[in-house]
Amino acid sequence: MNTIEYAIEALCLGAFIVVATIVTAIFQLPNSPIHQAIADPLLRRFLIAVIIGLTVMSIVYSPLGMRSGAHLNPSVTLTFWRLKKIRSIDACFYILAQALGAILGIWFAGILLGMAIADPSVNYIAIVPRSAGEFGAFLAEFLLSLGMMTLILQISNHPKLSRLTGVFCGMLLVIYITIAAPISGMSINPARSLGSAIPAQTWHGFWIYCVAPPLGMIIASEIYLRTSKKKSRAELCCKLYPNSTTRCISPVCCQMCKL
Repeated sequence: MNTIEYAIEALCLGAFIVVATIVTAIFQLPNSPIHQAIADPLLRRFLIAVIIGLTVMSIVYSPLGMRSGAHLNPSVTLTFWRLKKIRSIDACFYILAQALGAILGIWFAGILLGMAIADPSVNYIAIVPRSAGEFGAFLAEFLLSLGMMTLILQISNHPKLSRLTGVFCGMLLVIYITIAAPISGMSINPARSLGSAIPAQTWHGFWIYCVAPPLGMIIASEIYLRTSKKKSRAELCCKLYPNSTTRCISPVCCQMCKL
C-alpha cells in the first residue's frame, strides 16, 4: 500500500479547500474591505479564480504533488484507474483520502473563519446548480470535466509540454471559475463538493457533481486513446507533473517521467 501517497492526496486537497474558502470569504463577505473596494462581481470572481489557479499550480509542482501525482479529484483518479495506470486498491484509497481531505479542509477553514464560513455569501463554498438549473449544471460540469481531462492527457503526455501541465490546468481553472461559476457553481470534483455539502447541509443537485465530472473525464480518456498516437496505456502518465525524482505508484511507469 502507498500510504504516504494517500496521505499526500488528503493533505493537498485539504490545503486547497482551506485556501479556496478563505479567499472566497475575503472577496465575498459583505463586510470585507476587499469586497467593498471591488464592486464588480465578475472582477471579484476572476481574482478568486486567479488565486485558486495559482494554488493548484503550486500543489502540482510541490514535492508532495510531484510524488502523489496531484490528482486531488476522484474523477481524475477514476480516469487513471480506467486507463489501468493505477491499481484498484490505490484508486480506492486515493478517493477516500481525497474525500477525507476535503472534509477536514472545510473543518479547518471553519476554525479559522469562525461563523463567517456559514454566511450566505460563503456558505462553506457549497456548490449547487445555479442560473441554468440542474440540466444546465450537469451539461456544464460534464463539458468542463471533459475539457480538463483532455487537456491533462494532451499536455502531460507531450514530450515538450509535459512539465507545463500544472500551468495549463491552473490557467484553465481560472477560465472555468470565471465563466462557469454562475452556471453550475464550477466544481468538477466530487470530493470538493462533498466536503462542502456536509457542513452546509446543502444537497440540492449533489448527484450532478458526483456523476457528471467522472463521466466527462472518462469519456475524454476514451476519446484520447482512440485519437492519439499513444495506443498503449503503458505509454500514458498518471501524474500531472511527470518527473523522475519521485516514486510512481503506477504498476507500469510511463516514459514521460524519464525524459
